[in-house]
Amino acid sequence: MRRNTRGKIPGVQAHTPNALLRFAVGNDLARGVAARALHRLRPMSAEKRSAWTGALIGIGMMAAVDEIVFHQVLGWHHFYDRSTLAVGLLADGLLHAAELIAIVAGFFGLLALRKRGELEGPWAWAGFFLGLGGFQVLDGVVIHKVLRLHQIRYGVPLLPYDLAWNFAGLVLMGVGLVLLVRARKQSGGGHAFAPHPSSL
Repeated sequence: MRRNTRGKIPGVQAHTPNALLRFAVGNDLARGVAARALHRLRPMSAEKRSAWTGALIGIGMMAAVDEIVFHQVLGWHHFYDRSTLAVGLLADGLLHAAELIAIVAGFFGLLALRKRGELEGPWAWAGFFLGLGGFQVLDGVVIHKVLRLHQIRYGVPLLPYDLAWNFAGLVLMGVGLVLLVRARKQSGGGHAFAPHPSSL
């Protein structure tokens, strides 16, 4: 069954991503999220804090790619397709707001770590790719197949799309794991973010 063509909700003004980003940067919400996240991560090592902060940015970035490319440009689906078009557009807006907060909060977190001299670049990159792939796989398995909030595309065989979607996520996670192992080796094997292969 094909979805209805996309439309506009009367009375809702469109905002560009840049305008929303400027609003998020200027708002205390993103700064507060970053501060609370770093406070929770403070008992962790600098390596772990860098990895988790990178993962937050990765999650936000992949959500942004999904929402902009597949929701807006291609128009394949909305975040919630089990109701009216207006509800689907509202769900997209909430997803867009969440991803912007995650990205901005993550960058505030990285800046805070760098200011204190605690930023570990290799660990942050590892977390970034793990965040990218983790969101992709979570979306492809939980959102698409378990909760069935939406499918990748409608009116076509889903299997090739599902396989490509989840394979891309697994590749990104694989890159993150490789970077994580390298980061661990560079730091002398201490403060493990994940078990070292030799310990398994």
